[in-house]
Amino acid sequence: MSTLIRWSSLLAFCLISACTPDNEQAAAPANADAGLNAITTDALQAHVEFLAADALRGRMTGTDEYLTAADYVAQEFETLGLTPGGEDNTWFQEVPLLTNRIDVESASVTLHQDSGDSGLKWKEDFLMAGDKVRDETFVRGEVVYVGYGIHAPEIGYSDYDGVDVEGKIIAVFSGAPATFGHNERAYYSSSRTKAREMVRRGAIGSISLQTRLSQKQYPWERLKMNAGRRPGMAWVNLSGEAADFNPELLGAATLSVDAATALFDSTPISFEQALDAAEQGQSRSTALGVEVSLSRKTNHEHTTSPNVIGLLPGSDPELKNQYVVYSAHLDHVGTGAAVDGDDIYNGAYDNAMGVSLMIEAARAFAAMEQPPKRSIMFIALTGEERGLLGSDYFAHYPTVPHSALTANVNLDMPLFLYPVADIIAFGAEHTTLGATIDTAIAAENFALTPDPIPEEVIFIRSDQYSFVRQGVPSVYLIPGFTSTDKDIDGEKAFRNHLATHYHQPSDDMSRPFDWPSVLRFARANVRIGLAVANDPAEPAWLPGDFFGEKFGRERMTSAAAE
Repeated sequence: MSTLIRWSSLLAFCLISACTPDNEQAAAPANADAGLNAITTDALQAHVEFLAADALRGRMTGTDEYLTAADYVAQEFETLGLTPGGEDNTWFQEVPLLTNRIDVESASVTLHQDSGDSGLKWKEDFLMAGDKVRDETFVRGEVVYVGYGIHAPEIGYSDYDGVDVEGKIIAVFSGAPATFGHNERAYYSSSRTKAREMVRRGAIGSISLQTRLSQKQYPWERLKMNAGRRPGMAWVNLSGEAADFNPELLGAATLSVDAATALFDSTPISFEQALDAAEQGQSRSTALGVEVSLSRKTNHEHTTSPNVIGLLPGSDPELKNQYVVYSAHLDHVGTGAAVDGDDIYNGAYDNAMGVSLMIEAARAFAAMEQPPKRSIMFIALTGEERGLLGSDYFAHYPTVPHSALTANVNLDMPLFLYPVADIIAFGAEHTTLGATIDTAIAAENFALTPDPIPEEVIFIRSDQYSFVRQGVPSVYLIPGFTSTDKDIDGEKAFRNHLATHYHQPSDDMSRPFDWPSVLRFARANVRIGLAVANDPAEPAWLPGDFFGEKFGRERMTSAAAE
């Protein structure tokens, strides 16, 4: 093991110092060390404590408390000597938003069956979000069950074979079949991908169903806790239109297991049979012979919330026009239903920790005697919890040319519940970044571990996916499940956090933090960016990669437009 670490450290040195004159190679380690040594556990902890304090009330996008957090990050960037990277030479890129709040008294789902009409109960039987744009919607139609609602011709799978959904309301499971490959499962689980297919086939509404897996991941009692309490949001494009709005879809609702069982009563397939088919990755799509009505009223409001952007200019005359982007979302979910008397959802790990690590990465780069060759961009993103809004807006309207975005390293809810031995880099296997990361983190005695939880489809669930969709090679870093303490089950601790503390008031400073691991991770995070910034070769999608084939062309299209 010690030999492997020494060899990996040597590779990291070679990568960082590659293609430099001999007299510069000798200075490279000292230059890196000056930055790495500028990071301290005290500073890391101070950032988390400030951002996760009760006074910031969970940093909900668009609130005064979120603005306080944004000002804090901007002040840190300024103190470190970064250059403003927002609009009009400021630290901020304002993201225009259209918020929606459902009028829960108006929310209605009615089943029209041969036995008669039956109205479902809000929160007990169904949940419903507001419409992104319209003040009032109503739709009635026949229900067609379409499994996961996936059309994946490249792997010979389609839930739409043999059924006609034009003018129909579709009933669809969340997620994707476990029989899918890792990449396909992530891509086709996306609600955006599913909605696009619904619209293409003429559907007019949707009913979401929970698989047995999602019932375990997101129990109904937990889902309904804050239903109707928090606003939905959409970012608004330069034409004044809400992003990802599908006017063809006139209504949507999510049903509880009992309500779904009632929907499938006296239909060609029972709900239990549908659940079995979903588990086995089988498509048993069929018209249910039942009609459903969905209606709601929604209140809307225009607002804005800023991304916070700082720049460290590169040192190479040509490469400085390219940017390695560090990102971490600054928002959390605000306040909500009280748990044990606490209604503030602080978001210490999610994502005050990620922002802290990003600020300290900025400190490290700013402390280096010689800036890296490429420029480094640091973005504290808004609206991640509302649907990756800040990152999607930035990826569409970056404050530098699209083609200048070389790579994205994203940080979101890194958990340091125990002494950490490895790092998971979601997305590393898709691009040349994987080899770079493997070498860089070995210098901090971390091993690189493949995605151990593909069922969570994490690669599409955080801000790096907004960059991926624009063709930018991207990774999302978290600590792995292996502890240096052999008596600790890291996976058990991770899953316990997801089940008990994720998006709960208990994600606060009372959680355990292994600060030595945080420091090592922070240093590894810097080493990754330094290696990418100094590599003469720009990161690239691997030949034939699934996501590269899906989105790599977007990068070429953006570059051509510039």
